[in-house]
Amino acid sequence: MRILIVEDDAQLARGVASLLRAAGHAVDHVAYGEEALSVAATEPYSLVILDVGLPDIDGFDVLARMRARGDQVQVLMLTARDGLDDRVRGLDLGADDYLRKPFEVEELEARVRALGRRRGGSEAAPEMRIGTMTINRSTGRVEVGERLVELRRREWAVLEALAARAGQIVSRETLQAEVFGFDDPVGSNALEVNVTRLRSKLAPDGPAIRTVRGVGYMLDRP
Repeated sequence: MRILIVEDDAQLARGVASLLRAAGHAVDHVAYGEEALSVAATEPYSLVILDVGLPDIDGFDVLARMRARGDQVQVLMLTARDGLDDRVRGLDLGADDYLRKPFEVEELEARVRALGRRRGGSEAAPEMRIGTMTINRSTGRVEVGERLVELRRREWAVLEALAARAGQIVSRETLQAEVFGFDDPVGSNALEVNVTRLRSKLAPDGPAIRTVRGVGYMLDRP
């Protein structure tokens, strides 16, 4: 997923970003609420991890303004507060989940996976099957038939994005925006390189990735 972290604690943000990148996500970080509102309006984020206590406007205001303008991105709120009223307020404003600091990294990872499965407003099973290929979103395990497919982080991100829209054309711009964050060192052919590697690893018995010239890519659904 493409994830935005809105957190003014630089050390915590670096740790969470590192954890999520290791799991294959593209991650951006901002420290201010107004900045979060600006970038979330222009980038295709799947999830926003939003701290309540920000230096300019608090996370509740950020969430309220996002929902008021029709932004339906998944939002996981972080807070050091323990009051029930704050948790209820966040959920009433449209938060999808709530996690209190300090938290265990395993719990954060599990909540991110769960929210990822619910993208688009529907409960999706952690396991997807497309022809001979099985993708387990919870474990990051990909199998074609009885064969385990070892994927690099970006290859996994490309596969997950295409598999979620199997049988549909995904534009190059959309795919690149979902796979790469602001700070990722992206060459002009980085997307093509990852697609080529992924295509070769799925061949010959897995679903094919077709190039639609001038548009993007499509993962064939048998």
